[in-house]
Amino acid sequence: MYQQFYSRFLAANQGKQHFACHSHYFWPDVTRDAQLQYWDDSAQYVDHKWEYFFTDCVPELQQKIARILQAPAAEQIVFAPNTHELLYRIITCFDPHKPLRILTTDSEFHSFNRQSTRMEELPNVNVTRIPTQPFATFEQRFKHALQTQAADLVFFSQVFFNSGMALSNVDALVEAVPDSDTVVVVDGYHGFMAIPTDLSRVCQRAFYLGGSYKYAQGGEGACFAIVPTDNAMRPLYTGWFAEFGELSQAKAGQVGYSKNGMRFAGATMDFSALYRLRAVLRLFDENNLDVAVINQFIKHCQQTFLTCLDEVGHPLLCRERLIMESLEQHGHFLAFDLPSAHDAQSLHDHLHQHGILTDYRGNRLRFGFGLYHNPLEYDFSCLKQAPSC
Repeated sequence: MYQQFYSRFLAANQGKQHFACHSHYFWPDVTRDAQLQYWDDSAQYVDHKWEYFFTDCVPELQQKIARILQAPAAEQIVFAPNTHELLYRIITCFDPHKPLRILTTDSEFHSFNRQSTRMEELPNVNVTRIPTQPFATFEQRFKHALQTQAADLVFFSQVFFNSGMALSNVDALVEAVPDSDTVVVVDGYHGFMAIPTDLSRVCQRAFYLGGSYKYAQGGEGACFAIVPTDNAMRPLYTGWFAEFGELSQAKAGQVGYSKNGMRFAGATMDFSALYRLRAVLRLFDENNLDVAVINQFIKHCQQTFLTCLDEVGHPLLCRERLIMESLEQHGHFLAFDLPSAHDAQSLHDHLHQHGILTDYRGNRLRFGFGLYHNPLEYDFSCLKQAPSC
């Protein structure tokens, strides 16, 4: 139904079944035109292109993202090349000479996990990680930790990158944080444009991080944070973009910051990624493809995929090995818990040899699903000759 939007990527990958959408989503054809438009606009506006970008591209994207996530204040959205830059800008708001208590999980993406682990080497930083397993009790256990353990920074994912587990109630976790001074950050990268999300209740309390490399389909380089309204934090890691817009009053000798989300902006970046993201969101608007419609299609693909596996009857790659039983508990990829990392790698390699592209993390084999899939074309007959142990 939607393959017409992806003709160039599909033509470049003929004969392959691409199940790594959760890692690198195919780009719609409109993103190529957007890339060229960025070049043309750069040639036209030259020295004045920054003013043009911030009065044309940025406001439109802010409005579109705010509508998708039901965030009431579009001006609180700030862009950066990656979410790690935005995360670290938040971290630099804390006094480096004072104790820093971080409460998080054991399943966060590499950037946060690496950064927090490095920070743990400092004598004033303490990190508490709540295990996501067993999944059935995670939200209850994490909520209890939020209510009983003092923290300066809380960080957790909407959908966990290594399992695909989607939280059922982000609002309840954010609202469970008792101290209004605690900074709350939700990593929404695997949720944005995949899971219908309503941030209207919590966006004044929590930061929300997202980007276009996965399900927003604009490629790398276009990430964003929704900054809580009336936020007065002053990032130490700051750049000249943070001076765009109205500046807050600064004390003598202090650096001023914009009053809106731009206070967390950085410096010069390649805006072609924002052009690509804008083109994708325009495409979706033109074709009435909202997140609910997309999610419904992906769930259909996932169900068809599992039915195909049932027919093949492989002893390891089967629905009984799904990390969670219900598809409603998953984001847009499914993870299978195999007996060992060797099993995961062996099956991954066998599938790759037969043109089925996916990936694995430890003993978890992951399959992503995208709008460019046609579930009628799924073919896993190669599993009949696949290793089973």
